[in-house]
Amino acid sequence: MNNTKAKIFQEKIFKWWENNKRDFPWRETTNPYFIMISEIMLQQTQAPRVVQKYLDFITKYPTMENLAEASQVELLRLWSGLGYNRRALWLQEAAREILNRGSFPQVPEELQKLKGIGPYSARSILIFAFNMDIATVDTNIRRILIAEGFAKKTTPEKKLIKTAEQLLPKGKSRDWHNALMDYGSLVLTARKTSIRPTSQQSKFKGSEREKRGQILKFLLDNRSATIDKISNFLNSSKEQLEPILDKMIKEGLIIKSRDRYKVE
Repeated sequence: MNNTKAKIFQEKIFKWWENNKRDFPWRETTNPYFIMISEIMLQQTQAPRVVQKYLDFITKYPTMENLAEASQVELLRLWSGLGYNRRALWLQEAAREILNRGSFPQVPEELQKLKGIGPYSARSILIFAFNMDIATVDTNIRRILIAEGFAKKTTPEKKLIKTAEQLLPKGKSRDWHNALMDYGSLVLTARKTSIRPTSQQSKFKGSEREKRGQILKFLLDNRSATIDKISNFLNSSKEQLEPILDKMIKEGLIIKSRDRYKVE
């Protein structure tokens, strides 16, 4: 890595960011619990959609103890609308494990042991909570590295992380990653660069994800229901719904008691 080239790039990004930074509530805190909430909510969900849910969540569950003791019904009702509802249960499980541990993990590998936290989220939490001098690469940052000539579309993830580490301005990790994410979202967009992400989210309308959300909301609103009632509400056959309901039971989202399904 050419140090002069890296420095020019850093100055360019920070200069742009001075007048173009986005405002999100999770950027106003370094509380690792709040940062963890935001990072899990931001998995596969666009930031503008997360804002109000995040604010509602930290208001209702201001501490890990509050979240650990929350009822599943209330937790899922609050999460409803964000999608991928099992993330709410993973977040609660993570809070319980951290409380049992007695301290917040400060090593990526330790955070990754928590349900629902992968390599990217683990690094992001440590960056934004502790300003840790480590790098992480999301879709936006990967696109910047490619567009700016620091990587290729075929560059493997491990090499992308190594390159990002070399470009990291020491002591400014939190601001640097926020700046990169904003630059990728507002300037070097996928449309402008024609650089596609390595994986794309499947279509939501008519998908199993949509049906899962509808089932959960129906059960939260009605306490419990038979498969016939769920089938009538969704206008879907029982044969189509049974495997979806079975998955939701295995994931702990719902339970089945006799012939009725409900949120525990």
